[in-house]
Amino acid sequence: MKRRSVETQFGQLTLTEEAGAIVAVDWTRAEHLDASELLDEAARQLVAYDAGTLEAFDLPLSVRGSAFQRDVCAAMSAIRFGYTRTYGEIASELGVPAQAVGQACGGNPIPVIIPCHRVMGAKGLTGFSGRGGVETKVALLRHERAAGLLI
Repeated sequence: MKRRSVETQFGQLTLTEEAGAIVAVDWTRAEHLDASELLDEAARQLVAYDAGTLEAFDLPLSVRGSAFQRDVCAAMSAIRFGYTRTYGEIASELGVPAQAVGQACGGNPIPVIIPCHRVMGAKGLTGFSGRGGVETKVALLRHERAAGLLI
């Protein structure tokens, strides 16, 4: 596995590449910076997102986990920049309970790139598994000018 850290307004994010795909993003610092064309491009896109000049990531991703986890990540990936959906809406689409969708969102291995921050509870904000919790979720949503009720 290769890793590269990127400083953003949302904290230090580390991209992990394996077998030609991004497999993880987390709020840690890589011990060393690996080189690869994919990590270079992923870092470039993350910096552009942070600067507000990129709204959609275009990277090869590999979501580890069950077919259900991959289905929820695909549903989250379909949420456009500046928009939100609820756990219930995704659950209805997939034919599963909203709580299961919430658990899968919390297990998203590639946050920010797969935008779990764009998924809300029926009554508004819920938790966020990234460093900083719900405050980071709010910062990401504000950055995207999403969920006007928060601003």
